[in-house]
Amino acid sequence: MELNVEERQVYQTLENFSSEFNYDYNEFAIILAAGHGKRIKSHRSKMLHKIWEVPTVERVYNASVKAINNLNTVIVVGIKAEDVMTVIGKKKNNVFAYQEEQNGTGHAVQVALEKIDSSRFKGIIYVLPGDMGLIDKETMEMFRHEFIDSGSDMMVLTGIYEGNPELNAYGRIIRVKEKDIEGNNSGKEKGNVIEIIEHKDILRIKDNEPYIVEFKGKQYSYSKQELINNNEFNSGVYAFKSEKLYELITLLRNDNAQKEIYITDLISLFNQNDYQVKAVSPKCQHVLMGFNNKSVLMEMEKVARSLAYEKLKDLIEIHDPDDFFIHETVIEDIIEMDKQGIPLDIQIGKGVYIGKGVKLNYNLDLKKNVFVNCNVKFGKDVTIWENVHLSCFTNQNLIIGDGVEILWGDIIKGNITIGNGSRIESSVNMTGSDEHPLIIGNDVLIKGTSYIFGSIIEDGIFIEHSVLIKKKVERLFRKDGSLLPVKFYLPMPEGIDTITSL
Repeated sequence: MELNVEERQVYQTLENFSSEFNYDYNEFAIILAAGHGKRIKSHRSKMLHKIWEVPTVERVYNASVKAINNLNTVIVVGIKAEDVMTVIGKKKNNVFAYQEEQNGTGHAVQVALEKIDSSRFKGIIYVLPGDMGLIDKETMEMFRHEFIDSGSDMMVLTGIYEGNPELNAYGRIIRVKEKDIEGNNSGKEKGNVIEIIEHKDILRIKDNEPYIVEFKGKQYSYSKQELINNNEFNSGVYAFKSEKLYELITLLRNDNAQKEIYITDLISLFNQNDYQVKAVSPKCQHVLMGFNNKSVLMEMEKVARSLAYEKLKDLIEIHDPDDFFIHETVIEDIIEMDKQGIPLDIQIGKGVYIGKGVKLNYNLDLKKNVFVNCNVKFGKDVTIWENVHLSCFTNQNLIIGDGVEILWGDIIKGNITIGNGSRIESSVNMTGSDEHPLIIGNDVLIKGTSYIFGSIIEDGIFIEHSVLIKKKVERLFRKDGSLLPVKFYLPMPEGIDTITSL
């Protein structure tokens, strides 16, 4: 079949961003990121919506590779495939697989397995949904160890739904009851996982008609309401012994309400072949949260903020636990700083944003609504007042020396060095480019409505109400020995001929 232009572009991007699958590793994870999520009501891919400033699919990837050393990954993309691949980028031992039509989770796994040579890989295969943005390293480590220690052929990570069961749209875990349909004890089989039934398929069952399943020669009966009230749900995270998955994945069928190929049907197939299926739940239920709408996404954001606050609340002062952002890498740096045994004395005001790449320091006070992003490096004993903006591009550095004070509302962006003891008062705008960095010496005072770009300001200079573009300001002394200040310096205007009086 001949591909159209858009499809050719997707496959070209697929090739560009995929790397080599390492067959020396005996574990790999399939991350399902093909769905769009109609209920999220957004032109952006569902998988690219962010939790704590990181796309959900990237969070799932990060949790997997941090928990499991020597891990291959296959990320299945579909709707908005190029957007997802571009955001994830080219990762070591990661392959992208393209699911052209969204025919269910089982089909997505089939598509993923087509990208590897099954004759060369023997080991453990994990499957994770790309929208489970709160799953963490600790959960994946636990799940991996439980699967290995259990000796089972398949394991499901399950959750416990705590809300109104009528609102629970997750697939239910069906376990072996104490007695079968004839009243016989199930014995040691009690509690084993029989299957997962999807919520939509539960709703298809007639109210007065029992749902009967067979497990190892015995039948078990469940009423429709019993299934609805079952609060153990499928998280969508699985582990398999690879050879068993290869054997049964092609047997999945789409005879269900959605006419899709469900990965959940593998449980029945594993049981029919007398393969062992077990399930385990995490300690913290929030790690299993996925989302289909904006309100749940916001709940997940609140959980992420709460987790960040719990890590930091006894290390630094956060004035409003419900209104701040500190990137996870910066949080890790703060925890490492605390291990040195020196009081940090860092204060974070309401609405402060601290992005990736920022390096904090001792006795730092960031007042309300300060925005700091990228390679901004603070010295000690620095105070940044309300509504200040500090940022640079990823290839630049904004270095702030010891004892610096920056006052209300200043905008300071780009390749800049501010020397020790300098004070930047309100209504100042400063920028530095790659070609023309801005270098401010020690003990410099800049005040008034001033703009400075790509200049060199020597130590001790006083600047007020001035515009300096690519200038060098040298230390000059009056006869009385005082430094000559710079005031009201304005460059010659350009385009003056276009301006007339009204």
